[in-house]
Amino acid sequence: MRGKSNFLFTSESVTEGHPDKIADQISDAILDALITQDKNSHVAVETLTTTGLVMISGEVTTTGYVDFPSVVRETVKGIGYTRAKFGFDYETCSVISSIHEQSPDIAMGVNPGGAGDQGMMFGYASKETEELMPMPIMFAHKLTKQLAKVRKEDVLDYLRPDGKSQVTIEYENGKPKRVHTIVISTQHSPTVSQAQIKEDIIEKVVTPVIPPEMLDDKTIYHVNPTGKFVMGGPMADTGLTGRKIIVDTYGGVVSHGGGAFSGKDPTKVDRSAAYMARYIAKNVVAADIADEFTVQLAYAIGVADPVSIMIDTHGTGKADEEKIIKIIRDVFDLTPLGIINQLDLLNPVYKKTAAYGHFGRDGFSWEKTDKAEEIKKALL
Repeated sequence: MRGKSNFLFTSESVTEGHPDKIADQISDAILDALITQDKNSHVAVETLTTTGLVMISGEVTTTGYVDFPSVVRETVKGIGYTRAKFGFDYETCSVISSIHEQSPDIAMGVNPGGAGDQGMMFGYASKETEELMPMPIMFAHKLTKQLAKVRKEDVLDYLRPDGKSQVTIEYENGKPKRVHTIVISTQHSPTVSQAQIKEDIIEKVVTPVIPPEMLDDKTIYHVNPTGKFVMGGPMADTGLTGRKIIVDTYGGVVSHGGGAFSGKDPTKVDRSAAYMARYIAKNVVAADIADEFTVQLAYAIGVADPVSIMIDTHGTGKADEEKIIKIIRDVFDLTPLGIINQLDLLNPVYKKTAAYGHFGRDGFSWEKTDKAEEIKKALL
């Protein structure tokens, strides 16, 4: 990553109980519910959460029917906001809906198979981890997932749903050497001491997920560095769909086109083309054409084929870049309809993507490396 040099790089993650992630999960739960009834639903839903309130808005075209407030409450319940003492709970929060039909001007270009919007999307893969992801973001996600796990399993029963992690990796000659700093902030009951929280978090959250060879006696730990974190969730901070786009992708290692994912059906290339870009990058690296690979796809609204493809092998490429681009065009169908069909995107998988990152996780079609052999053969 970033050439052969020595540097520190930091990425962050947030738990499913973070206000912005509550919003993402609600938007994607609505998308899943609509796709379950009508696979051709066109959905663009945004969510706002604040003290005692969830507001959903956006555009939908569908033949299905969904009880939106029930979807909202079930999502909030599943995250863990089940008691009023947490400052937000699924039974008492107000739900306001302002969802209307999609613009016919947009539908006119999208229905024949064109892109649902203009924009550029980036995909990335690296041999830095077994998931072919950057190490800082993968470690940060593993910490927040573990934080949620010990809360839900009552291993640390004083924890509450809101939380964050941040991991700084020290690189030597462009390769990960050690974990330099770990930051974890977790919402908690007012009855527990900060000393107890720090001891428990290092033992029950950090140690189980961070490889011991990456930790040493110089690793710095900041646990709840403000001193306490009792008030959290929507009571403490407004949440909005699409505010964690770097958490959702590669932790800031590569560029981001700016488009968020959650609440958008796969005709929106902000989402589907970003998944395809990851699929391309992961298969190129799995094919051993490069140790690190970035691809940019760009689209115009209503136009099926991408207006441009750019790649970067970061100095690790084992083939001519023009040839790699030709192989990408030959192996992958990059039209919105082709992406939907290749990645089987008309299924209700989206709520699962809305916390702990959209990439580097099992169970998603864009994480498969089933095109690697085809890419290898195309190079011969």
